[in-house]
Amino acid sequence: MAVFSLMLVVFSLTTGEFVVSGILPDVAGDLAIPLSAAGLLTTAYAIGMIAGGPVITLLTARLSRKPLITGLITVAVLANAASAVAPGYPLLLVSRVLAGLVVATFFAVAIATAAAEARPGKQASAVAKVALGLNLGIVLGAPLGTFVGQHLGWRATFWAVSGAAALALPAVLRFVPDRPSATTGPVTGELRVFADRRVQLAIALTAAGNVGILTVFTYLAPLLTEVGGFPAGAVPVLLLGYGAGAVLGNAVGGRLADRALLPSLAGLLATLAGVLALAWAGGGHPVVTVVSTVLLGALAFAIVPGMQTRVITAAGAAPTLAVAVNASGYQLAAAFAGWLGGRVIDTGGPRPIYLVAALLTVGGLGIALYSLRRDRRVRA
Repeated sequence: MAVFSLMLVVFSLTTGEFVVSGILPDVAGDLAIPLSAAGLLTTAYAIGMIAGGPVITLLTARLSRKPLITGLITVAVLANAASAVAPGYPLLLVSRVLAGLVVATFFAVAIATAAAEARPGKQASAVAKVALGLNLGIVLGAPLGTFVGQHLGWRATFWAVSGAAALALPAVLRFVPDRPSATTGPVTGELRVFADRRVQLAIALTAAGNVGILTVFTYLAPLLTEVGGFPAGAVPVLLLGYGAGAVLGNAVGGRLADRALLPSLAGLLATLAGVLALAWAGGGHPVVTVVSTVLLGALAFAIVPGMQTRVITAAGAAPTLAVAVNASGYQLAAAFAGWLGGRVIDTGGPRPIYLVAALLTVGGLGIALYSLRRDRRVRA
């Protein structure tokens, strides 16, 4: 139940991140601002996550885990409520930064707590259960939040996100154990973990292994319509297929990582690169597009549990800070993916995105194979 309660909070926070794109026109119209200005609300949230991850984690490293988790959830509840009542654009922008500040730290603490509570050899599966909240936030939470915003107003969406996190708080208080702080020594000593080559490679693996599929996901709608030939009305259905694949892939990826972490990651990244290449080669065929979309959703989230577990095991005594920085690195990869996809489209249209993503994923595969070889050499 501890992992389930943490997953519920992850679901609400992920919904709060991704739902904004669905209510941007409503926000822009109500506040009389350009759509481009409303789009900065997403950027503000990401900036909060990128900056808040390492900073908040360092500042709270000496706090016991349960009070820290409770405090982070409370901040998220209040920040999303502030978004709901913000009288104008400037305060709304500030509230989105505040909401994003605690997310990376909460993800890190939740993942580290789940891994610590898991039975030996089941850490990746426990991480996958927490990460399921992320999947559901994208697949279920964001569409539901958009529906609420379209029918009850965009402020109701933020109230719903705030309420979902608040509803999960009693379960967290009841079931999450109060583990000791992440460190008892000087907080700056936590930074020594980043001198470890294994940690450096683990974070690089997350960034390089995800940037390709993040580029595809960012521009999935035009890829489905302009390359796949589907009408705009079919996009939500295909996105549900992507999401269904993500839920299945998340569970399978956790089990594979429990059995053989780096070998399974290498195999999944190789398969992901192959499916991306298939989508590029046969993107104009509807059947290929449907199959590849579901497979991409499955593979995109099958690699997540193993990557997070790799960071935890490599970090040793400072897993929370390492996972928080890893989450910030993921957000930087997502920001780069948005920029890169735009440049590719300007140059040759959306279809080459698949091929570029495949090549980028091969880069992540190279890091996984190098890490695997390095670990075997050290053991030998």
